[in-house]
Amino acid sequence: MTTSGLLRKDQLERNLFDERRLIEEGVLKEDNPLDFSVNFQKLCDACRRGDPKLCQEMIQEGTNINAKDQYDYTPLILLLLESGALCERDTFQGERCLYNALNDRIRNLLLQYDYSKTTDPLQPLASHLVSLLIRDHPKTFDITVATPTESFRLHKFILSSRSPYFKSKLAQAPDTKTWKPAPTIPPQSFAIALKHLYLGEIPRDLGGGPGTGFTDSEILAGADRISKHLEIQNLSQLILDASDRRLARQRRQDEVEKGRDQLEQWFRENVLKHAIDVETSKADNIKWDRDNGIFADILLRADEDEDIQEEGEATDSQQQQQPATNALGIPISHTSHSRSPSRTRKPRRSKIYPCHKAMLIRSEFFLTMFESSFREAQDTPHLQIVSIDCSPAVLEIILTFLYTEKVDFGLDIAVDVLFAADMLFLEKVKAKAALVISSLGNGSAIAISPDIANGTETNQRPPQTNRASPLTNADPEPEEIDIYEILRAAWLTRVQRLEEFAARYIAYRLESFIDTADFADLVKESAERITRREETDSIELLDDIRYYLSERFRLRFEDAGLEEVMDEEAAVAEAMETSRAQASELDVQKSMTMPLPQWGSESASKISHDDGGGEISTATSTAPSSTTATSIGDSASTPPQFPDLTRDQSINAEALLASGAVRTLDGELAGDEFAAMAVDYQILLGKIDTLLEKLKLDA
Repeated sequence: MTTSGLLRKDQLERNLFDERRLIEEGVLKEDNPLDFSVNFQKLCDACRRGDPKLCQEMIQEGTNINAKDQYDYTPLILLLLESGALCERDTFQGERCLYNALNDRIRNLLLQYDYSKTTDPLQPLASHLVSLLIRDHPKTFDITVATPTESFRLHKFILSSRSPYFKSKLAQAPDTKTWKPAPTIPPQSFAIALKHLYLGEIPRDLGGGPGTGFTDSEILAGADRISKHLEIQNLSQLILDASDRRLARQRRQDEVEKGRDQLEQWFRENVLKHAIDVETSKADNIKWDRDNGIFADILLRADEDEDIQEEGEATDSQQQQQPATNALGIPISHTSHSRSPSRTRKPRRSKIYPCHKAMLIRSEFFLTMFESSFREAQDTPHLQIVSIDCSPAVLEIILTFLYTEKVDFGLDIAVDVLFAADMLFLEKVKAKAALVISSLGNGSAIAISPDIANGTETNQRPPQTNRASPLTNADPEPEEIDIYEILRAAWLTRVQRLEEFAARYIAYRLESFIDTADFADLVKESAERITRREETDSIELLDDIRYYLSERFRLRFEDAGLEEVMDEEAAVAEAMETSRAQASELDVQKSMTMPLPQWGSESASKISHDDGGGEISTATSTAPSSTTATSIGDSASTPPQFPDLTRDQSINAEALLASGAVRTLDGELAGDEFAAMAVDYQILLGKIDTLLEKLKLDA
């Protein structure tokens, strides 16, 4: 088969059969597992609609982009290819993608990806660990391994987490500074083993041959011996599988995940477990020896917020304030445990975390700190304490990401994580915080109250905001976020995604915000963000709100060219409404005109019916004089009875609502939902213009 050719059907079937057999035997993993999860279905739907924004959200949430749905299809578009979706011509799925391409453009696009573009989410962590092997500054290594021809500057905590041999050896002698392997092991073999421990990729070229002093077979045998000595599993098999691209890729992914899990376990059992919980006033008195059992070379301190005073923390604080093991060499006073039960205000507390510079320098903040001549970069008998401006819960999230590449947190702490990540220059954590806020914080959009929508509101208070938008759920949800705080956080941290989310959130609930002073202040802040503002400058917040407001009501007047038509229709409707109102007023006046009594006669009117019932006769007498009418009118005891207009109007409104009419934001009736949405849209735009006039702003 030529390079540009395609496999025949029988060749595809044979390859598929061989692949299934290897998967059943456990040699290969299923690249395209069947996936019925909700997120994967959203990803497939977004691909069919061509919605890259939703695709990106699903990718960031960890959806398997190489899975397949119930119809045996994988979601392949350019965004997914760039994010690591597989399209290899040597696989059944890759060939099927080419056969099922809708046109030549898509087919040629897929042909460009004739090799795997897989993006491993753990690759940043693995790349950082490998870079530590050759990093000279800042100094992060604490043990040197010397071979006859080369020396390796390594890190005890990585060796202890990845190798059972080093874990046992360093536990017995944590102050070990040097170590020498057997002289019979080729240096190339030991270099391969070290690179594997640091999550590096196994090289295809072992480095043997003329001039090296060793053959490839000797290097392979040496790698097998050193792997057994260090208790590293499957190292020789990984070297042999390096020639098979697909198998090597899967093996490497498995090993990187395994290494990350080992590092995470060590991190939780040592760094988090041995964190010290003390009173803030005593935090600076902590003394931690440089030679310690968890090989920490820096301490990070996080203070609790001053307003956090929760009940029932006595048990937790007693558990967290247990003295550390003797191997750590940390003297902690027991006096911090005794506290007068009569004290009503608990003292502020802090938490000290033993960390490693080798992992902290993944953040540019710490890298600059340790590379400079700052006090924190100096070697002292006891470890330096670096205070981080965040809560202990936020710092634990940051440390977990730096050590394990995992970042999981809830909406309640997302804004704090966003600020901490921005301070430490961790873009991935910032993106995750923005995703959490924009996903979990987007409750149901609301418009007017159920009472008005049902026509049962009788008082004259302003309409409330509870009717569901057509784009969201009907049931209103309680407010979970402070949208003003989120928008200001987005401005401070320069996260465009959050700015758009806040504008959309406000637009879908604009009637709840438009009349408040806080919203006016927010608009003024948005306008003041433009330096040397001129009258022709727009306000970014209001521009975004107008855009999402039109999206909310599905009225794209400008794009569809219907704005002028709607203006004409609105003018005609207004004229018709005026004429109807005038006619209604005349009817009301007629109904309110009462028949005057005919004074001086026996009856005001006399109606007689014949047996046939067809003839009606009326007899009236002359009207009395003005004097008589006035005197009798003053002495009348029965007031005239007017018709119950309020009751009639209520009955008419109920009838109109039952026939499909809808209340608008100002409480008026509209013929249908679309008409109500059009009126609401104009009302909200008018309120925006009124607000701008009030603030004396042009936008």
